[in-house]
Amino acid sequence: MAKEGVKAREVKRARIVAKYADKRAALKAAGDFIGLDKLPKASSPVKLHNRCKLTGRPRGYMRQFGISRVTFREMALAGKIPGVKKASW
Repeated sequence: MAKEGVKAREVKRARIVAKYADKRAALKAAGDFIGLDKLPKASSPVKLHNRCKLTGRPRGYMRQFGISRVTFREMALAGKIPGVKKASW
């Protein structure tokens, strides 16, 4: 489980990226790289990292569900994800 501060930092980055998205797009279109440089570093979408919504785990992230593979497996075996069941053949 990730520390609460790490999860909060990721949420804060997402908010900052959304806040500056329009301004960043306008500066890029105009080719104003000096103006882009003056924006906060956290406003770049490259800085975002996918994390599990429940545990904050940064690796093994499954985009379709928004959770890590470990959490996905636990929830699937417990029957908490509709339409997902363990394969057997």
